[in-house]
Amino acid sequence: MKLVSWNVNGLRACMGKGFSEFLAAEDPDVICLQETKMQREQADFQFPGYREYWNSATARKGYSGTALFTKEEPLSVTCGLGLEEADGEGRVIAAEYQDFFLVTVYTPNAQEGLARIGFRMEFEDAFREYLSRLRERKPVIACGDMNVAHRPIDLKNPKPNIGHAGYSYEERGKFMELLATGMVDTFRHFYPDQAGAYSWWSYRGNARANNTGWRIDYFLADGRLLPRLGDSRILAEVAGSDHCPVEDLTATLFPRLSLERRMELFDKCCQAECVYLTEHGGRLYEGIPQLLEELSQRLPLFIVSNCNLEYI
Repeated sequence: MKLVSWNVNGLRACMGKGFSEFLAAEDPDVICLQETKMQREQADFQFPGYREYWNSATARKGYSGTALFTKEEPLSVTCGLGLEEADGEGRVIAAEYQDFFLVTVYTPNAQEGLARIGFRMEFEDAFREYLSRLRERKPVIACGDMNVAHRPIDLKNPKPNIGHAGYSYEERGKFMELLATGMVDTFRHFYPDQAGAYSWWSYRGNARANNTGWRIDYFLADGRLLPRLGDSRILAEVAGSDHCPVEDLTATLFPRLSLERRMELFDKCCQAECVYLTEHGGRLYEGIPQLLEELSQRLPLFIVSNCNLEYI
């Protein structure tokens, strides 16, 4: 399963900078967007194959906002935290799937001089409590622009930025409180010491070309899901915004291939001279390795990737 998160800094603007091409090429199962800066009715673009869920700002149109596009229909979708100021800015969407919740968030910027730090702290506490309530029901993956660089390794110039928005002790402390609940920074889980890995660059000072950046976009996974994670990546080569997309590859959050279905497929395959196996929409079902092992004892196998055939 491929999950993508991207602060697009205005989806209408990003559409003119390659968003549709990126979506088609990357073909994620779910893409979560932050800072959409629009109401859905303001544009007529289409995203074939995806169900769309929007949480646009109502208090100030053209500001903030989140969206979630998914190939698989969620069991339920909820917008907001129950925090009036934050909910008016469209900052959170939660989608419930069979085995987990996926939550996308656009955490408020504390702003110059930490002018909005009080609201930021209130939001952090409400968001942490919200995730904890969801986790009582099933595991959670949270992603989005969390507007904080956690550790010195997560920004190019940590010392001069101490105490500034995005790297204040208050913001970093709240992020550590969130991790202390059992949520895991998936990129650092896979790449604990990788420096120079950033997801946001200022438009000033040729920052992106010089890789003078910050890592403030995250996937956080419930610790119970760690055995099912495949990789976590920062797609720094993708332009279109001052942020780049981040991605989690989660190998086994899919319907399981039951023993009965495996036996049925085995019987059908044994009637053929050879077998072509293909991923369905990029999905690898649990049970496929056992099926491959069983079939390989009987007849030639051909593995076909990046296809969208419905049946094996």
